[in-house]
Amino acid sequence: MASSSSLVQKQKLVFLVLIIGLLFSYGNANWYGTGMTNLGNPDSIDPNGNVINPLKKCGFDKMYLLGGSLSDTGNLISETVGSTLPFGKQPYSHGRSSNGLLITDNFAYEAGINPIPDPYKDLNLYFNKGVNFAVAGSTALPTEVLATKYMISSPVTNSSLDVQLDWMSDYFSSDTCLNDNGCTDRYNKAIFFVGEIGGSDYQYAILQGKLTMDQLTDMVPDVVAAVINATKGVLNLGARRVVIPGIFPLGCLPIYKTLFQSNVSTNYDENQCLNQLNDLARNHNEQLQEGINGLMRENPNAVLVYGDYYQAYKHLHRIATLNDFDTERACCGIGGDYNFNVTTMCGHGGVNNFMGRNRYISWDGINLTRIGNKIMANWLIRKTVPKLQCQS
Repeated sequence: MASSSSLVQKQKLVFLVLIIGLLFSYGNANWYGTGMTNLGNPDSIDPNGNVINPLKKCGFDKMYLLGGSLSDTGNLISETVGSTLPFGKQPYSHGRSSNGLLITDNFAYEAGINPIPDPYKDLNLYFNKGVNFAVAGSTALPTEVLATKYMISSPVTNSSLDVQLDWMSDYFSSDTCLNDNGCTDRYNKAIFFVGEIGGSDYQYAILQGKLTMDQLTDMVPDVVAAVINATKGVLNLGARRVVIPGIFPLGCLPIYKTLFQSNVSTNYDENQCLNQLNDLARNHNEQLQEGINGLMRENPNAVLVYGDYYQAYKHLHRIATLNDFDTERACCGIGGDYNFNVTTMCGHGGVNNFMGRNRYISWDGINLTRIGNKIMANWLIRKTVPKLQCQS
């Protein structure tokens, strides 16, 4: 995959832009309801006409999360309090890289976990419904491994997956159980998410000049191994039901369609997504599934479920097309065919007026809108619940 000269010239600006963009793209929440149809609601109807919520039969009462911007509900903002970077006025709240609930928020809501787990870094909150350790912009690989092995820096945060796992371990060590069965009950009734994470590893590689498919493909085994090792760590802490999501079809995201825009039609698939980057995502997801299968053999008493974010995104694209959504452009952005510019990302002056936000699936060119997250979550819940082996 070739780099354009203009992209190379912009690389020095990208690091600061990524930080600012992530912080400013946190959307104000219009939490529930969409006003749209055909979203694939996860509920079903029993023979008596009663609505059945498939997740609620699992009886989950807590959720614990590791991951990146698709799960972070405020940890990155807490990390950057007092920063001297020119963030300017923060226009949004709630700490999410979207304009509403995330995919994992929807999981919690549909499971009846209320309130939704709070971010670990917010020390003023109570964690009676679980804890969210995810940090937007974090990598699966430790930052020192990225730096020494791949000469890649993590410009947004140093709170990589291993750091988040350490936080979880520290929290569980300090969380005293109320009785002899308390800890067992906590794990048996909890659902864990390890990811989505890994997408930022490839994103930083691309933005820092690792632009050939061979270079990106070389990273995949290490990135996947980091996710599998974190899952092992979660299991060692006592988790019994764990969802390990894969990554999106990267070639469908406005950030990459902007960076690698081409007039060569064979570079794109039927959905106008970049073939080579989607191949990279499939490679990652296939290796991740192999790793999960190995963990399942090693841990027969645990329930490990691959979260198919790749196919869920494809489903989102189909539903969005049926509902005449904008599937190409970022809602919060400016410029070009995809309403995205790496030097003027969501949150900069002039790009915070989001008219018609309910008609987009991409929020900032990287993350999804509230409605995009909802559609994906509905599909994932339907596909995931049977594999969680919950008691009826």
